[in-house]
Amino acid sequence: MTVRLTVAQALVRFLSVQYSERDGERQKLFAGCFGIFGHGNVAGLGQALLQAELEDPTALPYILARNEQAMVHSASAFARAKDRLQTYACTASIGPGSTNMVTGAALATVNRLPVLILPSDVFATRVASPVLQELESFSAGDVSVNDAFRPVSKYFDRVWRPEQLPSALLNAMRVLTDPVETGAVTIALPQDVQAEAYDWPEELFAERTWYVARPLPEASIVEKAAELIRSAERPLIVAGGGVAYSQAQDALRAFAEATGIPVAESQAGKGSLRYDHPQSVGAVGSTGTTAANALARDADLVIGIGTRYGDFTTASRTAFQNPGVKFVNINVARFDGGKHAGLPVVADAREALVSLGSALGGWSVQRRYTDSATELAKQWDEVVENHYNPPVEVTGKLAEGLLTQGQVLGAVNELSAASDVVVCAAGSMPGDLHKLWRTRDPKGYHVEYGYSCMGYEIAGGLGVRLAAPDRDVFVLVGDGSYLMMSSELVTAVQENVKIIVVLVQNHGFASIGALSESLGSQRFGTAYRKRGADGRLDGDHLPVDLAANVRSFGVEVIDVASRDELEKAIHTAKAADGPIAIHVTTDPLIGSPDNDSWWDVPVSQVSDLDSTRAASASYEESKKAQRPYWAPVEGR
Repeated sequence: MTVRLTVAQALVRFLSVQYSERDGERQKLFAGCFGIFGHGNVAGLGQALLQAELEDPTALPYILARNEQAMVHSASAFARAKDRLQTYACTASIGPGSTNMVTGAALATVNRLPVLILPSDVFATRVASPVLQELESFSAGDVSVNDAFRPVSKYFDRVWRPEQLPSALLNAMRVLTDPVETGAVTIALPQDVQAEAYDWPEELFAERTWYVARPLPEASIVEKAAELIRSAERPLIVAGGGVAYSQAQDALRAFAEATGIPVAESQAGKGSLRYDHPQSVGAVGSTGTTAANALARDADLVIGIGTRYGDFTTASRTAFQNPGVKFVNINVARFDGGKHAGLPVVADAREALVSLGSALGGWSVQRRYTDSATELAKQWDEVVENHYNPPVEVTGKLAEGLLTQGQVLGAVNELSAASDVVVCAAGSMPGDLHKLWRTRDPKGYHVEYGYSCMGYEIAGGLGVRLAAPDRDVFVLVGDGSYLMMSSELVTAVQENVKIIVVLVQNHGFASIGALSESLGSQRFGTAYRKRGADGRLDGDHLPVDLAANVRSFGVEVIDVASRDELEKAIHTAKAADGPIAIHVTTDPLIGSPDNDSWWDVPVSQVSDLDSTRAASASYEESKKAQRPYWAPVEGR
């Protein structure tokens, strides 16, 4: 039996009956479809989504977005909040509508998050080429701008004929539900093919369940890992995002309590343990705590769990300084398992921790090491408290109406519920959050730092709230990132999705400003100021009213100028029914506490500036601490 549908109608019908299942829990793979229509998809996917909505509004709900990049960010955030078991599709028109999604695709793939991207494409028949917004290639007739998706997608296909759709869709589902291979999946759809009718086999539209496996570790590898752990005196766990995606938090807590091994966290792994757990030593690396970094410096064994060892996690390969340090890497992906010449325990994080705990048979580190780690964490928490509630000698230096960024983070942290979610992505706040945020819930911390994409925050907050409608979502965003992309506030109003936006105004790029100064570039080009009489951007602050801009979207805004006002605003926001924003101005020159770490950003080797020459000398000295971690884990 067959059913006659257009390619777009067939695609929508197929997506609406896909399911994922893990541990016996089954859910629809696609919660819906974000989109913006243009001439490339309005008569194809637009018509198909309309028809589906009229037949069954719950089949594949459509959400009208305002920016194509932003809607992919929302889908990525949703997928992350759902532990990669559920996601959204995203459709855009030909040309700029589609290429706007490339950055979103890169973010999804870098962070290993499943998102289905459906860019519209040129006419397959080429009957009217070049069509509006078509890029003509002088060297190839089958190239379009959508080929830009190839390097940022885990799977790419272009459906030139209706017969190609089933294989493209089945391959797409395979990749989207594979914990190792997942990321952005792109199926480019020529606009004429979208509207083309075809007789499809009915079995194509039967419900399909895609099982998300938990690969078990090899027994002999588990025993080798156990031997390495037993021989270690100062082991350290580095928990990454794989802990969250595997829902391995309980297994990690049990393992840490049984062995006494302290647990440090990457950005993606923050929240793997509560901040006040005896084995929790907080963030590690360039934006880490002094506790975790001190332990990392001396660790003779690093147990990486679900981490890809980004440069911030390893402090650009300066964090682990023990000459004999070894690595045991628990990861579902062999690619990550082999990093730093470690012993790869290729398996699901939860299953590997259970197996490894059993193999250790009650072994634990010496009590004095555990006590030392706990004391270091306690000392750092006192630093956090002083940053959340700074002494008079700090606040007394602030101009009237200004707060420190630490005070803002502290107020939100202390007044939000444990189940609330903080969302951030770029600027100075992600680093501060990594160091300072006291996580109390495994889902309470959502910072996108794989791609650190400015503009992710509001769109990401929308996605998180769609995934967790029972949690308040605090979107922390600086003025720089807000100006990059704030459009999805309109979508939040349209869908009545409550997000609490804490908009921090500091008149420029605070993070890059501080980095520029440390590299001898004197904060050049990082402040939002008028061009002065000397021709430089060093005049007065710009008269931009961001609060008024937010209000123009139909969002309530509360302006605050003191800690008391901020606390009242947070209480008001918590009680609100829809999207709401808090606007606060902070001092960009008061940064977070030092953590005795480093990040490798090259400095000009030749310069006329004294500041740059001094920074270059400091850089070369810091480079001496970098280590390759190439020695084999066995036989040393």
